[in-house]
Amino acid sequence: MNLAVVPVKRLAAGKSRLATALGRDAVEALTLAMLGDVLAAIRASGCVDRIVVTTPDPDVGEAARALGAEARVADDPGLNAALDATSAALADPAGALLVVLGDVAGAAGGDLARLFQALDELGGAGAVLAPARDGGTAALLRRPPGAVPSCFGADSAKAHREAAERAGASFRELALPSLAIDLDRADDLRALLASEAAAPRTRALLARLGAPA
Repeated sequence: MNLAVVPVKRLAAGKSRLATALGRDAVEALTLAMLGDVLAAIRASGCVDRIVVTTPDPDVGEAARALGAEARVADDPGLNAALDATSAALADPAGALLVVLGDVAGAAGGDLARLFQALDELGGAGAVLAPARDGGTAALLRRPPGAVPSCFGADSAKAHREAAERAGASFRELALPSLAIDLDRADDLRALLASEAAAPRTRALLARLGAPA
């Protein structure tokens, strides 16, 4: 069984830099729009059997269920600890674990499927990473789920590469256009709107908000 996990912070605490530009209520709505786009992309990949949103926020959990995903609502021990706890509780030891950040609104199912194709090209075991343009990790696919430890955070693409090397795990990095932009700042919004990414929920909300193109 292949599991996808999407981490999302508390609505009241996340995206502080965007909240300065848009206001807190708008950012909370944007967080849920982005989540809807990410979940749709994961389904469109055709490669995942189960999708779980991990979050400390019951409202995010409720939204995830309404969008057809499962929700794991628990206290926030930090991003990597939350991902590892979700993996330990739910992942199939013989299956693949895909982590996609909840703010990669432009994610395309075809690009996510390419991660699985690349993993097959590695012999079915190891890790495949799609970097964000800021040096972070937009998506990480692992089989087995613990092939490489979770190292999300600043410069995490480099951290994951180094972790794979230490673990002796096969590793591949794919620069995929739809996964390059994670929405943290106002210029990220402009970059998304100027891109070819679908992101229908996110685009519709930004249009209603009058976000600058």
